[in-house]
Amino acid sequence: MFLSLTLCALLIEAAFGYPDAIFRRIGHPVTWIGRLITTLERLLGGEKSVLKGRACGLCALALIIAVPAGITIAGQILLHHLLPRSFCLALEALCASTLIAQRALYEHVRAVLTGLTQDGLAGGRRAVSQIVGRDPETLDCAGVMRAAIESLSENFSDGVVAPVFWLAVFGLPGAVAYKAINTADSMIGHLSPRHRDFGRAAALCDDCVNIPASRLTALWLCLAACFSGGSLRGAIRAIRRDAAHHRSPNAGWPEAAMAGALVLRLAGPRRYDGLMVADSWMGDGRSDAGPQDLARALRLYRLGCLIQALCLLGVLTGVNR
Repeated sequence: MFLSLTLCALLIEAAFGYPDAIFRRIGHPVTWIGRLITTLERLLGGEKSVLKGRACGLCALALIIAVPAGITIAGQILLHHLLPRSFCLALEALCASTLIAQRALYEHVRAVLTGLTQDGLAGGRRAVSQIVGRDPETLDCAGVMRAAIESLSENFSDGVVAPVFWLAVFGLPGAVAYKAINTADSMIGHLSPRHRDFGRAAALCDDCVNIPASRLTALWLCLAACFSGGSLRGAIRAIRRDAAHHRSPNAGWPEAAMAGALVLRLAGPRRYDGLMVADSWMGDGRSDAGPQDLARALRLYRLGCLIQALCLLGVLTGVNR
């Protein structure tokens, strides 16, 4: 396992994030993967029979995973031939930190709270539109707060815990492969007429690779509830009762844990692109979330990130004894 690498990457990302100046100059690994996906979608996607569409989607997914992971492995081999081991670890940790979004997620969700405080409902809607896909103009203040909390919960799993998990298990190539799968799902893994068949493999693969992280995220949030005044009993009850009823096989776990810990109701019926989606409710508390609830959610998130790092440190210490 690559525990030292993972801990170093977490510390780098927590301290520095991904600087905007670097993003403006060279982009981000996700944008590079996104360009590959766009190219493959243009070459292999389009109007096809169900069987051909799914076959092309499977071929595209194989390339989406193999190309970034292969480049990563080749780069590692070259570096280990040219540089000392400690220097290679530092470079790999720096690269791995770009695949973890704990600092960026916190800042984007906190921006919703700041926007609402400074500019009222319009500011909250404007900020939340940067992190969710639903129609912001249909959201009242409670809807904006719930949307931000739901995005924080789900992206804690997808953007933080999952890359950390696959980095710890398979090293940098594992984290890169995960990020490629997750990016493919976000770009082509939806049910539009163009992607219903072509993106099927990406969506199914993303569901599979996120199983461990979604359960771990729920665990971190339950543990965080113990130290933040949240409801551990409510989180466990919501997970057991509601997680399986979410339309996503994974998102229900962190959303239910967050809802139960905060004594809120999250998810439920939502509007995307003018269409109402009848999602199940997670949790059985209040639905009128306010700014104080988003602040509590951010505190739970920070504690969850700390608990994850401490657990990694504990495992590393045990392994090295």
